[in-house]
Amino acid sequence: MNARKDSEPNPTKNRTTVEPKSEREIVVRRTFDAPARIVFQAWTTPALFKRWWVPKSMPLALLSYEADIRTGGGYRLVFDVDGTKTMAFFGKYIEVTPHSRIVWTNDESGEDGAVTTVTLEEAGDKTLMVLHELYRSKEVRDAALASGAYDGMGETFEQLDEVLVTLRA
Repeated sequence: MNARKDSEPNPTKNRTTVEPKSEREIVVRRTFDAPARIVFQAWTTPALFKRWWVPKSMPLALLSYEADIRTGGGYRLVFDVDGTKTMAFFGKYIEVTPHSRIVWTNDESGEDGAVTTVTLEEAGDKTLMVLHELYRSKEVRDAALASGAYDGMGETFEQLDEVLVTLRA
């Protein structure tokens, strides 16, 4: 049994929703029990990001994450897939507004890459995160949905909840 002491921080179970919003868009929503500045910190500090971004149930490991998280900066994530190959994701930060907004390109797919926008809206001691992905076409959006790319989002953000608990403590 994994009993938790009353004095230990405990992540709350919030629901993650993934919704096709238009022919080219997917929107993911999640409320976190933390102020926006702490959620933003978890998104923009590579050592923290590496702790929550990859769902533990996936046969994937984040090998490296290099990021210059500022408007005009760039990023590169390298994953180990099943111990058999590596896969890289990279792009540029279009906009970084502390505690409220991060916008980046996903350039590894060339012309088919999406633009991702994360907004953080604080309400009391909670933060609503909206992750919005805009694809270049309906076909590319449909392929992303069919690939299972969004299947682990709930688990990913549960892991972020766990990191936020440690940052709030």
